[in-house]
Amino acid sequence: MNDKAPVPGAATGRHPESLLKIEQLRASGRLPSPKGVALAIMESCRQADVTTDEIARVVQSDPALTGRLLRLANSAAGRGRSAASISDAVMRLGLNTVHQLAMGFSLVDQYPNGPCKAFDYTAYWSHSLLMAVTMRALGSVGRVKGSDELFACGLLARIGCLALATVHPAEYSALLEQCTDPTQLAALEREHLQADHNEFTAVILADCGFPSNLIEPAYHHENPDAAGYSDGSRPYLLAHLFHHAKRLADMALAPQALRAGMVPELLLLGGRLGLDAVDHGKLVDAIVAEWQEWAKLLAVPVAALPPFAAMAAAAPRIEEEQAAYPPMRVLLVEDDRATRAMMEAVLGNIVGRKVLSAGNGREAMAMALETMPRIIITDWHMPVMDGVEFCRALRATEWGQSMYVIMLTGVETDEDIVHAFEAGVDDYVVKPVNVRSLRARMRAALHYVQLLEAWEKDRAQLKQFAADLAISNRKLQHVALTDLLTGLPNRRAGLGVLDQMWSAATRSGHGLAVLMLDIDRFKSINDTHGHAVGDKVLSEVGKVIRGTVRNGDQICRLGGEEFLVICPNANLSSAYLAAERLRRAVDTTGITVGATTLRISISLGVACKEAEMPDAGALVSAADKALYGAKHGGRNQSWVHSGGKVHGGPT
Repeated sequence: MNDKAPVPGAATGRHPESLLKIEQLRASGRLPSPKGVALAIMESCRQADVTTDEIARVVQSDPALTGRLLRLANSAAGRGRSAASISDAVMRLGLNTVHQLAMGFSLVDQYPNGPCKAFDYTAYWSHSLLMAVTMRALGSVGRVKGSDELFACGLLARIGCLALATVHPAEYSALLEQCTDPTQLAALEREHLQADHNEFTAVILADCGFPSNLIEPAYHHENPDAAGYSDGSRPYLLAHLFHHAKRLADMALAPQALRAGMVPELLLLGGRLGLDAVDHGKLVDAIVAEWQEWAKLLAVPVAALPPFAAMAAAAPRIEEEQAAYPPMRVLLVEDDRATRAMMEAVLGNIVGRKVLSAGNGREAMAMALETMPRIIITDWHMPVMDGVEFCRALRATEWGQSMYVIMLTGVETDEDIVHAFEAGVDDYVVKPVNVRSLRARMRAALHYVQLLEAWEKDRAQLKQFAADLAISNRKLQHVALTDLLTGLPNRRAGLGVLDQMWSAATRSGHGLAVLMLDIDRFKSINDTHGHAVGDKVLSEVGKVIRGTVRNGDQICRLGGEEFLVICPNANLSSAYLAAERLRRAVDTTGITVGATTLRISISLGVACKEAEMPDAGALVSAADKALYGAKHGGRNQSWVHSGGKVHGGPT
């Protein structure tokens, strides 16, 4: 894999020694790389003048790759026009995505197993395939463009693990056997192998032609919150989508006994996308079904999973976890056995249940972490770790900051008391202990705990309310920007996208075209067959449009029987060809009404951004004039607006 694109700096710059190590391996050609047809595609895509037909001919020489690309192209089209040939599939997916997918599928075929003994190749590809399917599905939910590119990037998001297993099979096997915590794997890799799997992934994704705006989020997918992205930005969304896909794949490959415990985290991740528990469960079940279909196509073994709702029903409930412990756990820390026995009896009588006990601060820290007591009564002077050191250590932890600590002390000087409170003590009792005084202190502690629990309950309810409100807002936003009949973006959403693309085209100097289309004689369809049939015609035409336009084109229903297609990076000639492709697709679509099949046609107006146009509204107006010309020119044809004139054809 020599002479490749440079590795994105943000992903690898924080470990210069890792970058040097990876570049050495890259230059040696030892990193996983494509072979056969995939290599030929990669080499062809480097040529600036390569055409889709040339790439299609290369793809056709590999029947397996042909079938995989056709499946991906047609599954992306939904119920629209299917890609009947590999040329159609390549055009729909785009050359860059075909290049990326060919690379990924080539690696799947090349590395079904390998020399790294502790590396589970089957589980790795099963996990990667599920991440690919999940990324495409989540990208659709999150309205992220380029779902096929997300599929390819998801498939290779953890390719660095395979790279390490390939170039260091013995060392990596030993490291995997040593690692007991998956979150520490990257640190161990850097310590023992001078580079981690995320850094290798960034290199290979760059070599595959992925843009940096996908490589960076993939690099941070294990801990997206540490990436420092602005909340709500595209990199932030992508990094969390990659993390969501990984956690779903982790759950699918986890032992059955552990899956239920991973459900709450997935529901929380789904909530960030505006999905409630039911919608998220349906999405996961659809993802798993598609994962299993892809597994058959790629000959990758996958696990059989129960419905997500069944796994969610088996997940532990918060109420059940709380019921497993007494509601008011008390820990006594005292090194003297006789005093400890006496205090256990006194405290047990006060709180009405047996208290926990430890002999020194170090033992108490371990017990506090395990049992999470609400109240701690600790002696000051003890061996190993005294009461003040124990309190400081406790307050240094996040979980120990809310525990109520009472110090038992034989001294009562101002200096000692200040010292104890500075260490984090909440109250103190002078020894020898007066039971009446201890009871008063315990009443104050119990009152504090009750207030704390009430506050935590209110806080949990507020968080749940905020989460529910966020889901509702996302759904309302979706409804406000969606045409409910066709499922396409509505006029408001479409014109908003057009304004953004107009600004981008103005800055970059790239082309921008719009196609305005109108269903011919639509009023007569309503008058003859009724509005229910008219609605069906609108819905079916919307599906044909969605399945025919290029990746990256944006569609909306303007209202009535009018639709708008926004084509970035398009000139008048290519926009006219796109209009004609749409016109022919609709013209060959029959809509069955009872025993009758209706033949539908459309007229289209095409316009491109011109220097004298002041804004996006002028571009739409030009397309509308061209549409008017097509209507009056006989319908079922495409007209263009160019240089202030309207005429048929691209010139």
